[in-house]
Amino acid sequence: MEKFSQLFEGVLAFQWQFIIMYIIGGGLIYLAIKKDYEPMLLLPIGFGAILVNLPFGTIWEHDGVPGVLQIFYNSGILTEIFPVLIFLAVGAMIDFSPLLKMPKMLFFGAAAQFGIFLTTLLALYLNTLFPELGFDLKTAAAIGIIGAADGPTSIYVASKFATEWIGPITVAAYSYMALVPVIQPPVIKLLTTRNERMISMDYHDVKVSKVVLILFPILITIISGIIAPISTPLIGLLMFGNLIRESGVLERLSKAAQNELANIVTLLLGITIGATMHYEQFLDYKTLIIMAMGLLAFVFDTAGGVLFAKFLNLFSKNKINPMIGAAGISAFPMSARVVQRLAKAEDPHNFILMQAVGANVAGQLGSIVAGGLVLALVPFLLSL
Repeated sequence: MEKFSQLFEGVLAFQWQFIIMYIIGGGLIYLAIKKDYEPMLLLPIGFGAILVNLPFGTIWEHDGVPGVLQIFYNSGILTEIFPVLIFLAVGAMIDFSPLLKMPKMLFFGAAAQFGIFLTTLLALYLNTLFPELGFDLKTAAAIGIIGAADGPTSIYVASKFATEWIGPITVAAYSYMALVPVIQPPVIKLLTTRNERMISMDYHDVKVSKVVLILFPILITIISGIIAPISTPLIGLLMFGNLIRESGVLERLSKAAQNELANIVTLLLGITIGATMHYEQFLDYKTLIIMAMGLLAFVFDTAGGVLFAKFLNLFSKNKINPMIGAAGISAFPMSARVVQRLAKAEDPHNFILMQAVGANVAGQLGSIVAGGLVLALVPFLLSL
């Protein structure tokens, strides 16, 4: 009997909760393959969730010895290496010239971070009603940062403030980023009239000199490092990647960052995050609450950007298409495409893509700065 049990120990150790996690993991893989929603991340996350919910979870830990995915987690997530390397790769991909041509779009990148702070306050309020949730200020901030619409920022903040919820927070962040074409249009249409969505905006193609493109990442790093020092790993690596791109003398490194580095780190990041989704932590009603609040954060971000644009129109002679505000989130370039598609649906001749891209690029910066502010403010408030 002992030999029999050893032979079938996996079968005997099987839990019914595993099946639920296989369905969740399979659902993420389905969205990645069938719907093409963030496949580079949702597919590894989905498969990682399946791997860690096999009997005994040997890929995470076996006989007290860390498994390969726990090693990746300890050395890549908890040490912040994976998120900051992703930022380096993203920086090498981003062209900031649309933003530099229209600097006022920075305001929309800031306004569209409204959902982060509103969701944080909502999580704290829920905790006052239901203390058993355990959503203290750090956890509430980690939940709110889902509204940054930036996966690496969400991972970075969660690794600092709420490691036990890093799985749900990351899955929510990347899932809702993938669902931006589904989430944003109803919110935009609810808050705007057809005439507002038909507003056309003049675009003047301004030449941005190479000197400006090179100085921009350097100056942004210095300024952000002085204002919010704790954000330096995020903003610094993002701007370093962009400097490599714009320098013009490191083309091989720029391409390596955009391709090989981005692909390898994204692959390891996704499957490692998926491995945090063990049923004992993930199958919890709090996970559903976190997912729901993450959705609200995206909705609030979109609403904040749109309402800010409408507010500016009260005082502006040259009206802004309020949909531009919705593109201020960090989901690049999906949000800009959504805005242009909605504008074209109302008026086939209305082209506001360049303004939307400018706001979307500003959202990339805005989300990182917001993450840095959260990392700086929360310890300060707790020290009072």
